[in-house]
Amino acid sequence: MVFLELKQLEYFMALCQELNFTRAAEKLGIAQPTLSQQIRLLEHEIGMPLFDRIGKRTVMTEAGKTLLHHSYQVFHELSQARAAISELQGLSRGALKIGVLLTVVNYLLPPTVIEFHQRYPKVELSVFGLRTGDIYEGLLRNELDLGVVFLPMEHDDLETIPLYTENLAIGVPVGHPLAKEPFVSLAILKETPSILLPNTYFLRQLIDERCKELGFSPQPVLEMTTMESITNMVGQGVGVTVLSKGYLDYIDDKRIRTIPIQQPNITAQIGIVYRKNKYLCAASRVFMEQLIATVKRDDVR
Repeated sequence: MVFLELKQLEYFMALCQELNFTRAAEKLGIAQPTLSQQIRLLEHEIGMPLFDRIGKRTVMTEAGKTLLHHSYQVFHELSQARAAISELQGLSRGALKIGVLLTVVNYLLPPTVIEFHQRYPKVELSVFGLRTGDIYEGLLRNELDLGVVFLPMEHDDLETIPLYTENLAIGVPVGHPLAKEPFVSLAILKETPSILLPNTYFLRQLIDERCKELGFSPQPVLEMTTMESITNMVGQGVGVTVLSKGYLDYIDDKRIRTIPIQQPNITAQIGIVYRKNKYLCAASRVFMEQLIATVKRDDVR
């Protein structure tokens, strides 16, 4: 009975995420009639409808929202129990899931990941390159153990540890007139064609804020969701971009010149984030310690 109830909650949470019976059933790997039956049974046990069917749309009721909140807590407690039990075996086994900003995942994480894997090869380590918002949601849903994000990230259930301050820089095609400049102002975005991340990304929001302080809003000729696609467009001479200096230095694209930004200088703080009430297993603690040591040793910027 307990297994059935947990399975019902798992089905329920999947439907809450998708709000579509067909997609939720596919995600769960079950038939749609099975999902519908389990949701009906759960609603019968709860004594209230958990979803409203409005035409072709499925929306959560207030009872559904309440149950979803407590469902996360149920699975959180189960993960806490598993972590505490695994702790009895030290770092000889277990799993660690980490969400890392797309802007830093390639150059910040590899040294720590390699060292951790060499020391603890039986710990299953998963590193996901994600947006700040996805990491935030993943932590609150207990789908991630740790995150590396832009700070501040404020929530009553989250704890943060600053790592370092990242400088942003302009990336320009090597043949561009600006390529000879020792530094530039962000004001160049007012008249220079640019390729930027969409405004749902933290970096773009930061750029927009600084541009607003200078009295204008950037109007990029292209918005692209991956830094690889952005730098490729810059390399082909389509326009300039603004990304983290660490990333631009890391890719070392010979078609692109990286120029510091001054007047004003733009920085973003990078840090570790985790749930306050989440049991920090040995793997999480050791990984954080290694990452902090790596940043200090290599002076990441």
